[in-house]
Amino acid sequence: MELYVKTPTGGYNVLIRRGATEQSETYSGIPRGGKTLIVTDDGVPERYIKTIASRFDSPVLITLPQGEHSKSLENYTLLLKTMAEHEFTRSDKAIAAGGGVIGDLCGFAAATYMRGIAFYNFPTTFLSQVDSSVGGKTAVDFCGIKNIVGAFYPPRKVIIDTEVLKTLPKRQLSAGIAESIKMAATSDKELFTLLERAADGYPDRFFEYADEIVFRSLLIKKAVVEADPEEKGLRKVLNFGHTAGHALESEYKGELLHGECVALGMLPMCSPAVRVRLKKLLIAYDLPIRADFSEAELLRFLKHDKKAVGSNEISVTFSDKIGSYRFVRETAETIAARSKQILCGGTAQ
Repeated sequence: MELYVKTPTGGYNVLIRRGATEQSETYSGIPRGGKTLIVTDDGVPERYIKTIASRFDSPVLITLPQGEHSKSLENYTLLLKTMAEHEFTRSDKAIAAGGGVIGDLCGFAAATYMRGIAFYNFPTTFLSQVDSSVGGKTAVDFCGIKNIVGAFYPPRKVIIDTEVLKTLPKRQLSAGIAESIKMAATSDKELFTLLERAADGYPDRFFEYADEIVFRSLLIKKAVVEADPEEKGLRKVLNFGHTAGHALESEYKGELLHGECVALGMLPMCSPAVRVRLKKLLIAYDLPIRADFSEAELLRFLKHDKKAVGSNEISVTFSDKIGSYRFVRETAETIAARSKQILCGGTAQ
């Protein structure tokens, strides 16, 4: 399966193929020569990285600890320093081989080193395969706030090998599935039904549906980012669950995975009817539906939200029924109070 994502400056191909990293044709269009920075994390199988590195003449490998804390200015500086010390030029390239943290970090370094070098993405987690690898958003965290420093910088090519998903811990796989659930809830009721079917016997039977779920999820992402490449309007639909979700992620300081926070963040942003199906599906995929947090602390993080409009309102995505959405403006106080009520056990609805 293959998609082409249009951007204001051209576009890029997204290849979805089981075992793609082992196949020579996968690397078509990626120069073998020159210097190649390969950034990964210690959760990615060594065999997978060795396979990618073997396709290039002068690979320089950086392996970072797994987790959100690696998406820091310190590691961003490390990548820049490494490229400078190895005398990378604008004709060289950077490859991300990991999850969304690695893609965001490596992409931002590629975007800013010498005002931009070629960037290629090999996402290895379900979360990054269905979401962050497509769209061109790169960033690092700063002052405890997620993605507050970054740039729009699309990759030259994205290679998605669904075979690597079998190596993921179940918790990490579930967290990624939350992003597909997010897109299905707002934009594709058939995908939502497919996810319900794939949840039967999870995780064993899920891999039978993985290629189709990745493809359908990326069709949604592709349509949205092509229509709104810089998140000025329609692209906000992809933020369903992310308003309270990002705030919870900051509140929990890495104790919850991004997808787990998105799962929680969806529940205050939908109608009771949608919430019933959502909760059932989240439970089937071992995702959380309850959290314990301070309303005041959540409010503090919400006030840093990039979707803020005016002095105290945030533009949020709300789902009234599966497969549809609308944009609404709410105060940070309203979002914090409703999140507290729904997620901390105040109501089952």
